[in-house]
Amino acid sequence: MSLPYVSCCLVLLLLTLLPAQAADYRIDPARSHADFGVKLFWLTQLNGRFQEIDGDVTLSSLHDTAIVDAHITVESIHMNSDRIRRWVLAPEFFDASRFPSIHFVSEPISLAMLEKGGDLDGELTMRGVTKPAHFEVLPSHCPLDLPQQCVISVRGTIQRSDFGMSNHRTAISDQVQLGMMISLDYAARSATTD
Repeated sequence: MSLPYVSCCLVLLLLTLLPAQAADYRIDPARSHADFGVKLFWLTQLNGRFQEIDGDVTLSSLHDTAIVDAHITVESIHMNSDRIRRWVLAPEFFDASRFPSIHFVSEPISLAMLEKGGDLDGELTMRGVTKPAHFEVLPSHCPLDLPQQCVISVRGTIQRSDFGMSNHRTAISDQVQLGMMISLDYAARSATTD
């Protein structure tokens, strides 16, 4: 057996053992969204929906854990009032012109937890500030170890003051409810790796 042949076989073997760099699932922006709600004067609920989330979910080399990496486009927010929408995009709230996206990266989570539901921890970056964040994954039939479309629902609470949104504290609650409905598409992987 020649040396070039052995070297070639070793390189191919190493490549098969290395984890894939491409995402295993893509978040479908057209079928995913994030909702938020905050109390106004502790009586009225102010709600909005971010209509564009993108990113990916990458499985570990053993396909037993996954990491979620999601970006929310702040300008994609929909609200019932144009006046309130302009206000939440302004510098005192999301400051969309300076910080156009919200970014979440999870810690590795078990695939079993995605089906049963459970804790989802990671780091949330908003307005240029990164903080630990804790969410809850709701139970869903979503075995990511099999190629398929999949929907994951997540909910949690953050403190807006942690991210520099401390204006109007007498009128607006510091606590913000967040919910995400993330639709994953396995088939999109081939489009991103070709």
